[in-house]
This record gives sequence, structure tokens and C-alpha cells, in this order.
Amino acid sequence: MKIVYHERYAEVYASDPAAARGRLDPSLSKLRSAYELVSPDPASPEDILRVHTEPHLRRIRERQQLYELALLAAGGAIAAAKLADAGEQAFGLIRPPGHHASPDSCWGFCWFNNMAVAMERLRASGSVSNAVIVDFDLHFGDGTSAIYTPVTEVSYLHTGSVRELEGFLSGLGNVDMVGVSAGFDRHVEDWGGQLNTEDYERMGRLLGEYAQRASNGRLFALLEGGYNHESMAEAIDAFLDGLQDS
Repeated sequence: MKIVYHERYAEVYASDPAAARGRLDPSLSKLRSAYELVSPDPASPEDILRVHTEPHLRRIRERQQLYELALLAAGGAIAAAKLADAGEQAFGLIRPPGHHASPDSCWGFCWFNNMAVAMERLRASGSVSNAVIVDFDLHFGDGTSAIYTPVTEVSYLHTGSVRELEGFLSGLGNVDMVGVSAGFDRHVEDWGGQLNTEDYERMGRLLGEYAQRASNGRLFALLEGGYNHESMAEAIDAFLDGLQDS
């Protein structure tokens, strides 16, 4: 397991909670002592345009710092996906998040759809033809859903509990890649107030077990929501423990 992180992810680039100062500090402090950190390159405009329209790209480009960081977050997603494609699971500790970004619009603190940009990079390379994206954020990833509803080769699933996730995964067949939109805002100490830290460990274990039987272990996960900085760090650590123990 490797952690994809860039020091610029700590920059304050907007006034929303996903851009709050210090948002990744507890997570980085906890993870850097246990995992190797990998620094990514920015995504290219070509990578973005596999998913988003040219007008959408232009609108984001008007805000220079935001544009640079959104490209870097998408690049972090690509780096995580490439590690998984090479046989090593990875977690993208990235900001800004992405699952509310549709082809021509965005909201919910998201700008480019990091997961879709990464998955489409893999599909364009020919190494992945079919995939499943599992999203356990508090909020439905309407952007990811909009991108993949017309694409029969990629399934998007949104889940809200350990039991629901277990049911989803039991009905899924083999795929080339598992992508996880990992939002931690369902935590009992975050906005959702629903899941304990131990629930995230169990979700990691379930997803890791599914990847082992369905995709030869090929899985990458990307940070989406999570606004209590301390509980997010605990939940991420638990989730990764579950993945590794599967």
C-alpha cells in the first residue's frame, strides 16, 4: 500500500470546508509513519478532456491556483490508479475531491472528477476494460454517476453501511479494476453521524476481499469527503488497515 500525496494539497485554495487550513495534517501525520508516500505529477488537459468538456475546463482554468490544484488532485488519482494497475494498492490523500464533478458542471467542493479521470486514463491505455467504482461518502456521487451511467463497462455503486456494502459486493462479478471513492463524512464525529471508526475497517476488509477474488487485488482509493480532521485521520487509518488485512 502506498499513499499518494503532494505538499500543495495543503494549500488553501477556496473558502469551502474541503479547502480548510490543516485539513490533511492529522491524516498525513498518521499515515506517513506507516506507508511510503508517492508524489504525483499534475494531470494533463488531455486527461481532463476524456471526462469533461472544453467549456468546463476553461471555466476552472480562469482561477489559476484552483486550476493548478485541481489538475494536481486528478494527477494524484492517476498515480494511485497506475500503482494499482501495476499490482500495488494505493490511496490518494488528495484535495480537492471530485465525485460531484460532472462532464460540464461541478459543485460540492469538487472541480474535476478525479476518479473518472483516473479510470479513463487506464481505459485509454487498454489495461482496463471493465471496472467497478464503490463510493461510501455520505453524499451520492452524482458526477461519477452522470459520467458512467451511459458506460456499460464501468459500474458505479453508492453505499451507506457495512451491511449494504456486503450485499452489493456479493452480487458483483470479476472486473479489471476496483476504484473506491472514500468519503469519511459518515463518521459519528463528522456530518453524517452514522459510522464508527471500526465500520471503516470492516468496509476496507470487505473491499479488499472483493478485489482479491474479482480483480486480482487491483484496487485504488481516493479521498472524497471528510471534514472533522481528527476523525477522518482515524477512519482513513482504519480503512487502510482493513484493506491490508483482507
